[in-house]
Amino acid sequence: MVVKKLAKESLLPSVLEDNVAEMEGELLGESEQLGGIGSRPPSRPRKLYSRGSVDSQTVTRLDTEAHPSQGGPSGEEMTDCGGEEDEGQRREDPGEDAEGGAMQAAEDQDYDTDLEMEDEKVPYDPTGETCYRAACKVFGVVPVSYFLRNMHASELSMMHHGLGPQGTKALAVPLVTNTSILKLNLRDNRMEGPGGAAMAEMLTENCFITEIDLSENRLGLDGAQAVSRMLVENSTLVSVNLSGNDFDDHAAKHLADALLANQKVEALDLSYNRMGDVAGELLGNAIAENTAVRDLNLSWNCMRGKGAGCLAAGLGANIFLRKVDLSYNGLGKEGAAALGEALKVNNVLEELNLSVNRIPPDGAICFAAGLQQNKTLRTLGMARNPMQTTGCLGVLKAIRENPESAVEFLDFSDIPVNQEFVDLYEEVGEAFPNLRVKHGGCLGKNKKPKLKDTSEMQENEESTEKTEAQ
Repeated sequence: MVVKKLAKESLLPSVLEDNVAEMEGELLGESEQLGGIGSRPPSRPRKLYSRGSVDSQTVTRLDTEAHPSQGGPSGEEMTDCGGEEDEGQRREDPGEDAEGGAMQAAEDQDYDTDLEMEDEKVPYDPTGETCYRAACKVFGVVPVSYFLRNMHASELSMMHHGLGPQGTKALAVPLVTNTSILKLNLRDNRMEGPGGAAMAEMLTENCFITEIDLSENRLGLDGAQAVSRMLVENSTLVSVNLSGNDFDDHAAKHLADALLANQKVEALDLSYNRMGDVAGELLGNAIAENTAVRDLNLSWNCMRGKGAGCLAAGLGANIFLRKVDLSYNGLGKEGAAALGEALKVNNVLEELNLSVNRIPPDGAICFAAGLQQNKTLRTLGMARNPMQTTGCLGVLKAIRENPESAVEFLDFSDIPVNQEFVDLYEEVGEAFPNLRVKHGGCLGKNKKPKLKDTSEMQENEESTEKTEAQ
């Protein structure tokens, strides 16, 4: 019994070893026959873009220790069918599919959000109302309701609104892109230099406004510089009013440069400023070269003496001006004589105003010498000058001696004339039936009658009553 027991114990390991060897042989044979563990049969077609698929290849597992369930002992070659296992794993792992779908949905949602943000655009505002309200907040001013109501109109008049420098800056912002306003009147708004600079910058960009009125805004030298730079670049303005802005001789230098460069402005108003003799010289040279201005207003300045002579010379050389106003400048005798010489060569000017210029009688006679050769002047204003009847007679005689004269209206307001002038006017009227003369009355005809005694007045009243009774 003991022997048999030992025999059994000694034979058991050998039997086990044989069985293990036989099983390993069978597995190895199957592996060699199929081409690897889980390999796809050659008869099954392979997908063109399958991931990790192999056919009849042996794949060595390097991480068998980390994944003992998928491989045998360390160092053994194992086979893997990547395509089949991956596809199977994706089908067997619903969590991974759900996670991938969630990520895809999140990406799609992000794309949708981007598209929606692109679609949400601020509507275009051609009048600039939104821009104006935002600018008012920036500059700390209250929006002008009148501007908001009329910013779509073709003509906008905002006189006496008290905008000030800050309000003007806010107003300039929407006007840069405004396409409706063609005529803009901002007279008397206290914009001063900074406000004038803002308006000038706006007009540099705006190409729709054709008429601008910046009068009585105290722009000063800084404003004159900004406006002059604007006029050099702007090509749409045809009418500019800069009256009453405290421009002096220094400002006139910049304005003269603008007149030399700009060939678009047809009407320029520089009245009610403080430009003197130096300004007369500068502007005279610029006017001689300008080819665009048709209407020039330099009234209520301080041009006299040499400056007046240079200005007159510029007017004589210009062949485009039609209307010139030089009233209230104090031209005197020298200025009147220089203008007379200019009229001898200028055959374009049609209206000339020389009222209140301290022109004496001999100055008026010197000026009249130019009328004897001029053929285009139609309206001449010489009111309130100390030229007396002698000066008026000299002008009227010059017209009589020029058969080609075109003068139709003479303004001698507040200058009394005598009977000689009245007779001469009747004589000239026969040759020039369209000529009209306005004067300050005829001396000797408007005298008040002497007062009669009280007794005589009572007798006249009684006789009148008797006549009415009868």
